[in-house]
Amino acid sequence: MAKTKTRDRMNNEINAGSMADIAFLLLIFFLVTTTIAEDKGILVRLPPWSDEEPDITKLKTRNVYSVLVNAQNELLVRENPMRLAELRANAKEFISNPNNAPDMSESPRNAIISLKNDRGTNYETYLAVYNELKGAYEELWDELSQRRYGEPYSEDMEFAKRKAIKEEIPMVLSEAEPTNFGEEQ
Repeated sequence: MAKTKTRDRMNNEINAGSMADIAFLLLIFFLVTTTIAEDKGILVRLPPWSDEEPDITKLKTRNVYSVLVNAQNELLVRENPMRLAELRANAKEFISNPNNAPDMSESPRNAIISLKNDRGTNYETYLAVYNELKGAYEELWDELSQRRYGEPYSEDMEFAKRKAIKEEIPMVLSEAEPTNFGEEQ
């Protein structure tokens, strides 16, 4: 009878039975620890839903700053053509009305900005117009914060200070239903 060597008796295979368990645990670990980037888009707080009919009151046209954007991406502000570069300064002047002009808002609390687009308006133009209007409010908030508290308006400010500034100059931006393609000329 031939002698068997110990080398022949030892099996050189690796037990792979627990490999599936390890791979599963690694998969769970990476799923739990990975964060998924989320697009935020335009941060706009919508009014709460209501089944009641809205109270339609006659607004003073003096307090409404209407901005129309047509299919050719041209601006019509209070029935006058305007370039995008002029929009922010013009909106700031309308909202604050420093000279008490009779054709501008009575006060920042009464100012309403109405934005209406054509369905053919480019999204880039819509965003640029929206950013200019929002920027007008941000500049007004910053100016008021500098006058009142001696610091720039930011999210790091005390909540009470931010609230007081936004109560004095509330951002009222109304977006109307877009018109059909090419309807606004």
